[in-house]
Amino acid sequence: MAASRFRIAGVVVALALSVGACDRGGDSANPPERGDKAVARVNGKTVWASDVKREAIAQGLIGEGEPLDTSSEMFRQMMDQVVDQKLLAAEAQRRKLDKDPLAQRRLIAAQDRVMGDMLIETTVADAVTEDNIRGLYEEQQKLARRSEEIRARQIVLATAAEVEQVRKLIAAGANFEALAMERSRDAGTRFNGGDLGYFTTDVMPEAYEAALKGAKAGQLIGPVPAQGGFALLKIEDVRQEQPIALDAARPQIVRFLTYDRIRDLLEKLRAKAKVETLIKPEAGAPKPVPPADAPKTAPAPVAPAQKAPAK
Repeated sequence: MAASRFRIAGVVVALALSVGACDRGGDSANPPERGDKAVARVNGKTVWASDVKREAIAQGLIGEGEPLDTSSEMFRQMMDQVVDQKLLAAEAQRRKLDKDPLAQRRLIAAQDRVMGDMLIETTVADAVTEDNIRGLYEEQQKLARRSEEIRARQIVLATAAEVEQVRKLIAAGANFEALAMERSRDAGTRFNGGDLGYFTTDVMPEAYEAALKGAKAGQLIGPVPAQGGFALLKIEDVRQEQPIALDAARPQIVRFLTYDRIRDLLEKLRAKAKVETLIKPEAGAPKPVPPADAPKTAPAPVAPAQKAPAK
């Protein structure tokens, strides 16, 4: 039942545009896109593979640029929907529904929406290029201030006296990782030898941050107050914070470039146009705000993924 409703919804969404297309008439034998191929005919009118793929994209079943195999079940389902759209549109035209004033308004609204979407797609395609993505990434990397990263291990014990006992065992040659697995009270790090990974001290508890200030590789530091007792820390490595990889930063950069270019386009269009608002806002009505994820400025440098603060 749900699948049937979903299919009908897809047909209705595209019907208005289909009626308009019928009114313009003509069925070209030439593929609308390079490499396109005919996959069906409806009363002599060709259905192209690109028509079916566009429907799948519109319904969110595939992303822009993703392939859709003509032999797949999804393609067959989408093709059935496109055929239904053409049949419904032809019948609506036969009944002269496209001449109704309400239909005309809906057709114009649908055309406005599609043309606007096409303009945005073209504008975004010009903005979100590999060169622009890489250029903004490199610019942000130059502006980023890098902190010091520390890699450490910990053994969490109940008392400071126990920490001192373990320190003596290590000084006598005992293995830190083995002792962590055997004695540490911290379940999150105990079974990987107390490894905290690489981190910047600002993400750690205050006691850790203070104790690790100026730490050097190879040091044993502790006892340090920790959740559940006291910790003995072993400094494995100290290095400059590593920059985020381009692939990890790409989604945020693409989002910024997209919003930035669309905002710029709309500001220019509004500046040229004469827009009159004929209604007054209600007293106390909140002002419209942009989407929560709309960037206001260039994306800030993204820090490398950090492990959760030690407990």
